[in-house]
Amino acid sequence: MKNMDGSPKTSMPELMAVLRSSSDFIQFGSKGVSTKYWISYFRTLVDTKMLHESVLAVLSKVNWTSLEELKNAVPVENIILTSDTDVVKEKLLQGFIMISLSEYGQSALLIRVFMEKARQVSLPEVEFSVVGPKEAFVESLESNIHLIRKRMPSDQLRIREINIGKLTHTKVAVIYMESIANDENVRTVWQRLNGIEIDHISDSSVLTEIMSDNQNSPFPQLLDSERPDRVVSILSEGKIVIVVDGSPQVLIGPSTLIEFFTAFDDYFFNYIVASFFRIVRLASVAFSILVTPVYVATLNFHYELIPRDLLNTLVSSREEIPLPPILEAIFLELTIELLREAGARLPTKVGQTIGIVGGIVIGTASVEAGLTSNVLLIIVALAALASFTTPVYKMSNTIRLIRFPFLLFAEFYGLLGIVFCFCVLATHLLKLSSLGRPFLEPIYPPRTADMKDALIRLPFSMMSKRPIQLRTKQPIRFDKKRASQKKDIDE
Repeated sequence: MKNMDGSPKTSMPELMAVLRSSSDFIQFGSKGVSTKYWISYFRTLVDTKMLHESVLAVLSKVNWTSLEELKNAVPVENIILTSDTDVVKEKLLQGFIMISLSEYGQSALLIRVFMEKARQVSLPEVEFSVVGPKEAFVESLESNIHLIRKRMPSDQLRIREINIGKLTHTKVAVIYMESIANDENVRTVWQRLNGIEIDHISDSSVLTEIMSDNQNSPFPQLLDSERPDRVVSILSEGKIVIVVDGSPQVLIGPSTLIEFFTAFDDYFFNYIVASFFRIVRLASVAFSILVTPVYVATLNFHYELIPRDLLNTLVSSREEIPLPPILEAIFLELTIELLREAGARLPTKVGQTIGIVGGIVIGTASVEAGLTSNVLLIIVALAALASFTTPVYKMSNTIRLIRFPFLLFAEFYGLLGIVFCFCVLATHLLKLSSLGRPFLEPIYPPRTADMKDALIRLPFSMMSKRPIQLRTKQPIRFDKKRASQKKDIDE
């Protein structure tokens, strides 16, 4: 017998010899009511309580003479009867036990007795909100699918699973609404997952890079989320969700740039308040990227644009500073980045202390030592604070990165360099796509209908259509005329 690739199949004695080389592999023979059997399993993968109560109890009490009879007698859901050694090896490594009538029997009964160990559903840590549900995904695929199914009890919800990784065989689930999602989007996701050649998948972030349309772009092209409520809302729009076993973050696509600056809290507040916060968020991102480069460009090339009173303040603050503005700005920017990294890598309580105390001590000391001006210190601190308003952490990292090219071009070419950097950035974003769909939609291509939930959020009664770019099977969410009717019970 040979495998599909032409290599010879492993025999049962050879397979057992390989597996027995691991100290956690158990194999022993025993006598049931009327039949002798052999049982094999990895003790580190098997739930021993379920093994004794659901399997061994049946083996010792029920009269059976064949594996087919035993398959009907064991009260366990997932049972496979096979003679394929490749299937036997795969299932044993997934928490199945193998029962055979002899030590090296060709036919084997595989029973799933997997020991599920995962943390309990807890509060969101990255996308925490004051208002709204407080559940977050965990590292268990089954638990995450349960959280989605619980909120979307629809027979149109489709789940397709695939194993990725030659060594880890990580289970990945693709979830979408059959009656809404565009078939082309589903095929695109499925083809890209099937085309992945890698030895292991440790987290959904690995798939983010592998499946991206442009892997050389610093911008994430698939949105990640740890909130089941957000995922269910996006499924109802017609998007595709990718869940990876062992990862508490699920991937969502196709995504747009605007979605990375949209907090799900926006849908829990009045649309006027939500729109205000969204505009503040977008303005903060622009401020974070541009304020320090504009400071450097103005002092080097365009000081005539500064009002006289403000110019006097800037001159007095830099009177004894030995460093040019660019070195002063880079020093403070790198200091902020060091504090961020130190706070992220250290334990939570120590990290918070390092961030607060380190920022105060280093900032005060650098000003008193005459290395930096107090005006630039305030500007850099405000820019760092503004970057924290980005709801998605991966996009926040991208914003932190692209500030430095703007800063360098501002040093060499002034405001012209900033404009040049902006044009390069805009060109890159215009060419970018997510699963083949425009990344800048609805800004470009301009789609007025999708603007209702982009830069601002309009009332729910005006969102009767799903996003145009998704090309969904059901573009209409609800009847807009019926939704606008507000009849009281006495009318």
